[in-house]
Parts: sequence; structure tokens; C-alpha cells
Amino acid sequence: MSQISWLGPQDPFPNPLIEADPDPSVPGLIAVSERIYPGQLARAYQQGIFPWYSDNQPILWWSPDPRMVLKPNEFKCSESLRKIIRSFTQNSPSQIVVDDDFGAVIRSCATSTRKNQDGTWITHEIMDAYTALHEQGYAHSIAVREDGQLTGGLYCVNFGGMVFGESMFSRKANASKIALAALSAWCLQLGVSMIDCQQETSHLLSLGATPIPRQAFLEQLQTSINQTNIDKSWTFDKSILHHWI
Repeated sequence: MSQISWLGPQDPFPNPLIEADPDPSVPGLIAVSERIYPGQLARAYQQGIFPWYSDNQPILWWSPDPRMVLKPNEFKCSESLRKIIRSFTQNSPSQIVVDDDFGAVIRSCATSTRKNQDGTWITHEIMDAYTALHEQGYAHSIAVREDGQLTGGLYCVNFGGMVFGESMFSRKANASKIALAALSAWCLQLGVSMIDCQQETSHLLSLGATPIPRQAFLEQLQTSINQTNIDKSWTFDKSILHHWI
């Protein structure tokens, strides 16, 4: 049995297609590092690897099998959600704001209380690392604002034609669903075929996400990150939601 790699600043990640699950007792754990080194997060995503750990742990890098994904054309927009979206689009002070509130969105995701979850994996180091990706144009936020107040949103990572969903939050019922509906509609418009959701949850299942084999995900990833038709400006607003109504 091989050992889980302990990575230094310049060490490459193991190939999850070849060196998957080096320790079968911790399936999906591909590598460990002392911290998130400069450039490491971008390299990880392009290999289908992401960090997920707690404050008292080293950086744990994962490539789970199966992988939870949402195909934008399979987003489940229920009739009740359509009514909420219709009301949102008709309310003049309501807004979808892309990338103007990245810091506020990631902090809100970090501090949101979640059912059956004690604490957060979005540590200060995680926030710093994803903010750096945002400044490089690879991480994005979608904020839902109603009457000037931030009521929900999400942040994600984008390389080529692959979007990696990271975390959502709601301060008002269904606000994060509105953000995900906006992202899904934008992905459909641009030809993005898959949103990575990483791990299975009942909430994601209810919105149309489904688990697929790791190998299928990694093969699709290699095709998608070479797409060049993605609008790097990430400019859209609430009018994108008309796709669902």
C-alpha cells in the first residue's frame, strides 16, 4: 500500500487517475500539506483536487469517488422556486451582483450556521487562498441582494469550461437557490456542461445534482478546462434568471 503524499511548496500533486486512494481507510484523500502554498490551489483544481479540512488539521487534499456534479440543464427549478424567481426579477431593488462582493460572500459562507455541522471548513487560510484566486480571475462570487441587503450567494472557481461550486449561504429562505439558478442559467448560455459540487448532500440532490464516477469526472475535466469560449469577465445580472421563467 502506498502512502499519502506530504507536499512541499513545489511538489506536484499525485495523479488521481493513477494514484487514487493511496490509503483505502481514507477514501478520496490524495495528499496533505502544511499550508496552501502560492499557486498550489490553481494546480489542484486543474487536476480535480480540492482542499477540505478543519482548523486543527493540516491541509487535506481530496479527489473523491464518486464525484457530485450538477449538469446545468438538469437543475431542478420547481414551480415554487419559479414563483420565487419571478417575484425576485420583478422587484426593482433586487439584484444579482457578480464579483463585486467576493469578500462579503466568502465570509458569509464561512460564518453561516449549517444543520448537523459544528464549525466551518472555510478557515482564514482558505479565505485568503480563494481571495487570491479571485484577484487572479479564477474565483467568482454571485451575491443576491434585496433592498440593498446581502441575503444569499455562492462562490465558485472557473478554469476553461469547468465551474467548481464551493459554498453557498442564505440569510433569507431560498436566496442561495436563486444564486445557483443564476449560475446554472449562465453556464447553459456559455456552454458549460458541468458544475462540480464535490460531495453528495441531500440539498444538492434536491436541486438536480448527481454523483458520477471519479474517472468520468476527471476525463470530462480534462476536456472542459481546454474550452476557450468562456466569458472571463463574468458579467451577468438578474436578467439571466428569465431562463427559468
